[in-house]
Amino acid sequence: MTLITTWLGAFITLCCFSFLYKDNPFYRFAEHLFVGVSAGYLFTTIEFHQALKPNLLSKVLPATFGVGKDAFNAPEYILLIPAFMGVLIFFRLSSNLAWISRYSFAFVMGVSTGLAIVYTTQTSLLPQIKKAIVPLFVQGDLLASLSNWVLVIGSISCLFFFFFSTEHRGPVYGTVSRIGIWFLMISFGAAFGSTVMGRISLLIGRFQFLLGEWLHLL
Repeated sequence: MTLITTWLGAFITLCCFSFLYKDNPFYRFAEHLFVGVSAGYLFTTIEFHQALKPNLLSKVLPATFGVGKDAFNAPEYILLIPAFMGVLIFFRLSSNLAWISRYSFAFVMGVSTGLAIVYTTQTSLLPQIKKAIVPLFVQGDLLASLSNWVLVIGSISCLFFFFFSTEHRGPVYGTVSRIGIWFLMISFGAAFGSTVMGRISLLIGRFQFLLGEWLHLL
């Protein structure tokens, strides 16, 4: 079984690498296989067993889907309302009745936006503002003072750059905006470099698999 798994993994890996030459049936086979397996795993393992079953079926039909003491709970039929709204989304597959799904999408987008604004404000915006309020001079620590100056200048200049109500010109506004561009480019470059390094580590792992477990050259 291990031998079959190794050869199957090597074949699919080589199918993916074949795209370096050009688009071909082997690459499309691996692509469609990955999408199909991912969709099946997402629906059966995650969506059904971790979302649909514990949050809906086990509460609406506890005698059938409940586990342990939950099997004796009273049915919560109020959950049939969100279940019905979820069913309406499938009307998106019909060209004539697609408008029915808009009610569910509108409700989900409205609630999600409201929750996201509160959550993002509490977990991201306010902590970032708190972290940016630092003393410009730290007594006895030159590096900390320099770091705080860079943080404050970078934060203010980036905010100036994203303020589009005024044209980015002039000795003050234009200069500060250009400094913000430099800070943004450095941060984007660092993020891109981190992403590339992560992908390179995945590539190294695939080569180690091919040369080691498959060909036994390592």
